[in-house]
Amino acid sequence: YALNTGIFEMKRTHHCNELRPEHAGQKVTLSGWMHSKRDLGGVLFIDVRDREGRTQVVFDPSDVPADLFETATHLHSESVIEVVGKVRLRPADTENTKIETGLVEIMVETMEVLNAADILPFPVDDPEVAAKVNEELRLQYRYLDLRRPEMIRNMRLRSRVATATRVFMEEQGFLEIETPTLFKSTPEGAREFLVPSRIHPGEFYALPQSPQQYKQILMVAGVERYFQMARCYRDEDLRADRQLEFTQIDIEMSWIDREDIYALIESLLVRIWKTAKGVDIPTPFPRMNFEEALNRFGSDKPDTRLGMEIKDFTEEFRDSTFKVFSGTVKKGGVVKAMNVKGLACVTQGQMQTMTDYAIGHGAKGLAYIKVEDGQWKSPIVKFFSEEEKAALIEKLEIEEGDLILFAADQWLTACEILGLIRLYSAEVLKKDGKLTIDPEMFNFLWVIEFPLLAFDKEMNRWYSSHHPFTAPVLEDAEFLTSDPKRVRGQHYDIVVNGVELGGGSIRIHQRELQNTVFKDVLQLDDETIESRFGYMLNAFRYGAPPHGGIALGFDRLIAILCGAESIRDVIAFPKTAKGTDLMAQSPSRVDDRQLRDLHIQSKVKKKEEKPAEDSA
Repeated sequence: YALNTGIFEMKRTHHCNELRPEHAGQKVTLSGWMHSKRDLGGVLFIDVRDREGRTQVVFDPSDVPADLFETATHLHSESVIEVVGKVRLRPADTENTKIETGLVEIMVETMEVLNAADILPFPVDDPEVAAKVNEELRLQYRYLDLRRPEMIRNMRLRSRVATATRVFMEEQGFLEIETPTLFKSTPEGAREFLVPSRIHPGEFYALPQSPQQYKQILMVAGVERYFQMARCYRDEDLRADRQLEFTQIDIEMSWIDREDIYALIESLLVRIWKTAKGVDIPTPFPRMNFEEALNRFGSDKPDTRLGMEIKDFTEEFRDSTFKVFSGTVKKGGVVKAMNVKGLACVTQGQMQTMTDYAIGHGAKGLAYIKVEDGQWKSPIVKFFSEEEKAALIEKLEIEEGDLILFAADQWLTACEILGLIRLYSAEVLKKDGKLTIDPEMFNFLWVIEFPLLAFDKEMNRWYSSHHPFTAPVLEDAEFLTSDPKRVRGQHYDIVVNGVELGGGSIRIHQRELQNTVFKDVLQLDDETIESRFGYMLNAFRYGAPPHGGIALGFDRLIAILCGAESIRDVIAFPKTAKGTDLMAQSPSRVDDRQLRDLHIQSKVKKKEEKPAEDSA
């Protein structure tokens, strides 16, 4: 045998999940990492692992040289080894049904240590222990974390879904086209990453937040059907479902309407779910307009698995003696309520959390009713008439043990308050075992007809709810300048289990209409319009076809398929919540010469190094 030669003496004959009983008697070579080691009565058992799986190999001191046995005994886990030996059936009652190679083992004849490992900062052979390791430590040693079978499974599924997507899009006649990652700054959207130009002093590129403008130009160019596994960048705060850089399935089509997009994406997701999970998801997906989604679930990305629908009681409490409700209605607000079944036992701390959600959205508090021991327990019940109580019972189907929660405010605020509390209540019910959701249940939903515009009170102007290229619903277009609040956009989001998988819209393809949106609605001046979007408006002068598209968040999609709580677990090298790569130690400082070449001077003071102490 050889030790640390760094040279393969014999190429492996099989991977570590390949051997079966029919291979018994064959001489084979396996290469991989030493996954685990057990010494049972003087015989050494080692599981050798590669990305495909693992195989047990046996070191019997009566069959191998003493120094080889001694070397194997003292190797640390994750050392890289190559073993040669004969396959045999495992003795009766020693089979391992938890692994696919569990009916066989290899009797080792020789071993080569290709790379001896140091003691690991955390174990990778025990899923339960590894899952409890601090995430920052896992990210610092990401190359070890990625060796875990769970992570390899995620990476494999990600690759398979990407391939299935490309095959599907090819079948549908799409061209995969790469658009530039050095773009121009368009500060209307999220904060951008700027890239200074060396050869154009004082000027900057921007990393794209999406290929939106390029893909529309491709439609003007006659490509007709474009897609890309696009890398996108946004310099914004991170969370479990957001990274500074991410991947999206980016799509644009000409000569279509919204129905064509719905049909395409539903067919794509059917293919993806079949590839990843082997299940057939039913189509067509339900559709719900923005207003209905807020009214029923308090969110534009509702998780419809949870139940707990919000009901409207504005008319029932319009003339109520409970002035909080009737007064809100007189001011143009609404009264809404939700029944959280089985949560009358809510703790004081949980109730305070719900109240904090309401106060955080501008409410003065949170009205409630606990239904316990046949009584409605609440300080507000004494103000309710019998008719109001009857309406509550009928609409909310009130029973013993229920918790009724109210929101009285302007429409959007009232909806959002109960929407947030609805999600929190679901988590409480899950922890208490009162709400069980099948992890293999996937409720897909199209949320459509969002408001085209929203009003910024501080800036005293309208801004695009989605982006300024979204076309208005045809029958609303006439109100663009006279009554912008009334205009719905041809915008659509695809939602599954409360997660927004992606969104898109039918685009404006007429130069005049696009210019009207820029100038008369968004109040951009001529210079700004020309500098940011002039090339698009010019392109539209030469024949732009009707077109539309969508972008699906690929990382979120894979996280859902893997059952991962964070997209960091389905990205090979993610950033932390603070936007750092702990393994590569980025971002990092650069030297002064690099800055000079880019005509940049940093005003950030360098940390002074502590002077070295004099040695005695």
